[in-house]
Amino acid sequence: MTDTASGQAAGGGSRFVAMLAGRTDVALALGVVAILIVLFLPLPAWLLDFSLAISITFSVMVLMTSLFIAKPLEFNSFPTILLMATMLRLALNVASTRLILTNGHQGTDAAGRVIEAFGSFVMGGNFVIGMVVFVVLLIVNFMVITKGSGRIAEVAARFSLDAMPGKQMAIDADLSAGLIDENDARRRRKELEDESTFFGAMDGAAKYVRGDAIAGLLITFINIVGGIIIGVAQNGMTFADASHTYTLLTVGDGLVSQIPALIVSTAAGLLVTKAGVTGSTEKALFGQLSNYPRALGVSSFLLLLLAIMPGMPILPFLTLSAITGFSYYALTQRQERRAVEALELEKKEKTAAPPVEEPITSALAIDQIRLELGYGLLPLINDERGHRLTDQIKALRRQLASEMGFVMPSVRILDNMQLPSNSYVVRLKETEVGRGDIRPNMLLVMDPRGERVSLPGEETTEPAFGLPAVWVENGLREEASFRGYTVVDASTVVTTHLTEVIRDNMSDLLSYAETQKLLDDLPAENQKLVADLVPNRLSVSGIQRVLQNLLAERVSIRDLPTILEGIAEGSAYTQNIVLLTEHVRGRLARQISSANTNAQGFVPLITLSPTWEQAFAEALSGAGEEKQLAMSPSKLQEFINGVRIAFEQQARLGEIPVLLTSPGVRPYVRSIIERFRPQTTVMSQNEVHPKAHIRTLAQI
Repeated sequence: MTDTASGQAAGGGSRFVAMLAGRTDVALALGVVAILIVLFLPLPAWLLDFSLAISITFSVMVLMTSLFIAKPLEFNSFPTILLMATMLRLALNVASTRLILTNGHQGTDAAGRVIEAFGSFVMGGNFVIGMVVFVVLLIVNFMVITKGSGRIAEVAARFSLDAMPGKQMAIDADLSAGLIDENDARRRRKELEDESTFFGAMDGAAKYVRGDAIAGLLITFINIVGGIIIGVAQNGMTFADASHTYTLLTVGDGLVSQIPALIVSTAAGLLVTKAGVTGSTEKALFGQLSNYPRALGVSSFLLLLLAIMPGMPILPFLTLSAITGFSYYALTQRQERRAVEALELEKKEKTAAPPVEEPITSALAIDQIRLELGYGLLPLINDERGHRLTDQIKALRRQLASEMGFVMPSVRILDNMQLPSNSYVVRLKETEVGRGDIRPNMLLVMDPRGERVSLPGEETTEPAFGLPAVWVENGLREEASFRGYTVVDASTVVTTHLTEVIRDNMSDLLSYAETQKLLDDLPAENQKLVADLVPNRLSVSGIQRVLQNLLAERVSIRDLPTILEGIAEGSAYTQNIVLLTEHVRGRLARQISSANTNAQGFVPLITLSPTWEQAFAEALSGAGEEKQLAMSPSKLQEFINGVRIAFEQQARLGEIPVLLTSPGVRPYVRSIIERFRPQTTVMSQNEVHPKAHIRTLAQI
């Protein structure tokens, strides 16, 4: 029965250990709880010995890990480990203090063998020596290692935070330039954040070691004074015996605590001093020292001078002089061999491969879209409030793809030192298409009605729509919103301007390659339509022209299958791109009517009078597909004035109407209106969906 019970107990214990090995979170929680329990419950001497051995082992493991890691971020859990090691040492200090004061009169082994061994070995029978050694170790740990590593961590944390904007801007610039992809940029940003967090945590973690050293000094003083009082007053010991016993126990306890603390402090110092150095400590240390053998040669000469000086011991200095001299000779020979090998390798490479010149065609490459910033606007790339310009441009690309079916090319962001500090320029295919001047730390306030803003600030003109605006301080945001003004920040101003520029030039940005990609990306069920259409009825270039015509009037091409169906139908009787576009617009009547429906649920219309309809029809010259508009300049000016007056009247009433014409003259009317009102929508009767609600506001 006894064997069976012991077997069951052993099996249960193994299952418990296996459970802890599989659930490290539970094991860690139990370990922290055990440390806290030690603060309140007494430990037997044998268990205290085992716990002190664990503390020393844990400290040595931390030191070895700090030596072997390649980068400080590989050990970014060090602040947490430092806290746990400090708590463990303090808990064991409390446990050993309880044993020393309770059982110290029984002998020097009252607090366990580990404390007795440390006290006897260091003191050597003289408790004054033990006290001096303990105080020296405390000073070395507290005043030198801990203070130095804490200062390094503090400076590294401050410099890391100061350098974050510039480093993130460099990452975003590399991403915009295409040097890295999104995954690399995300990884580098994560490393940057981890580095800043790590050095900030190390700055605070240094306070743990400082507090531990002070606590060790106070505990040592309490143990000695309290032990002597208890030994003499309560246990009948002589003052000499009490002083010897309690001092040995206290100094042994202090050394057992301070040696692990010194080891962990050294690990912290190694960790924070490795900032900017890659590779394990021995590779970084010996590798860099061996790069300058002349330092070893000078050291060897100075050691030789010390060896021959009268009164100096010859053997140690002469031995070290020989070692450093031999190292100087060996390293010098190795560097010379490496230099010869590198020279020979360079000659072989030059002989094997002729110099490759950069192809002249690389100078012909142009950026589809480029945003150039003055140096004062560079902080917009990494706005600390989260309004980063690069993020807004990414959102813009997604928005245009969703709304218009147009995949906007990547925007290359460059700094241009020739621009004024607060200016920016938008270039399409190396041609300037937009320019603005903004204030990065202020807000732009506009009146939606186009009136002047009655707030104190710097008056300006909004660059995208030309509205009067004012740059105001951030503190006036709530007041501007209360008055009904539109309030935007500087990066939003740039993004809005970029959006309008791209919307106005989408047709130019839709290239042949992009058109081919749109066709290739269609679902499999639509590929048969593409195969029937291209190249039998129309080429890819013809489809590109139709799509460009739609985008020029801001008609979404996202419903590409319907557009291809319309092209397939129209191509049966014409190859004229203008007529094909008009046919496709008729197929997109529901989409066009919905896009121009206002908040009240109807399409506001300004119609073209029968007189003007007849005038345009009569002004068309040519037959068939060669028709052109030939209207006299005076007649055109009269038409332009009529359109301008009618639309301005409706704008004052808060309406944004659509000009409605007959299908035959719509493209020619649009060709005139786009020259002075490019954002005005011109629709034909074929594009008004039967279920759309319409309301005629005026007639030209």
